[in-house]
Amino acid sequence: MSEAHLFVIGILLAWMAGIRVYLTVFGLGLAGALGWLDLPPALQVTESWWVLGTSGALALTEFFADKIPGVDSGWDLLQTLARVPAGAFLAAATLSPDGQLSGGALAAGAGVALTSHLLKSGSRALMNTSPEPVSNWTASVAEDAAVVGGLSLAFAHPWIALFLVVGVSLLVAIAVWWVWRTLSRGLKRLLQPLPATEASPPTSGP
Repeated sequence: MSEAHLFVIGILLAWMAGIRVYLTVFGLGLAGALGWLDLPPALQVTESWWVLGTSGALALTEFFADKIPGVDSGWDLLQTLARVPAGAFLAAATLSPDGQLSGGALAAGAGVALTSHLLKSGSRALMNTSPEPVSNWTASVAEDAAVVGGLSLAFAHPWIALFLVVGVSLLVAIAVWWVWRTLSRGLKRLLQPLPATEASPPTSGP
């Protein structure tokens, strides 16, 4: 596999880590442990049973926590501490032929993971402004499916996966910006003081 392909795969793994870090690590490690993928040396740590057990348990916890409105936003805030460093590691480890992690690859992975994390947490925070939970559950299930499908597609057809990721990220960013602008305008109109009524002209005497 060429270095360009490995770079794309590293970026895709970082992007998925920004959305579902534990599911990404678990899926990657499971595929390596079962022999479906030949992982680079620095990623082979994900094949160990203690990493698989820990990431699997946390992925299951996240599966339920992410589907409760309000709890999901608190979970997203807490997981910033895990998603960004994990994204940095996954991107750099994918490009490492000898286990040494490049500073540039770490920075690129961290930036990609932070971007997808902010898009995810921002969109879910806006959804939580509505008391209707169905859209929240639908978005959460869609994120689960995107990571599972993305893991398969990243190694089979990395360039197609990258094109889809960029397209979906742009659409989500535009949607978040549009909803945020609409809510901001509505809030400004709601808080705007009513215009003062003009003083009535004095009435003339008889």
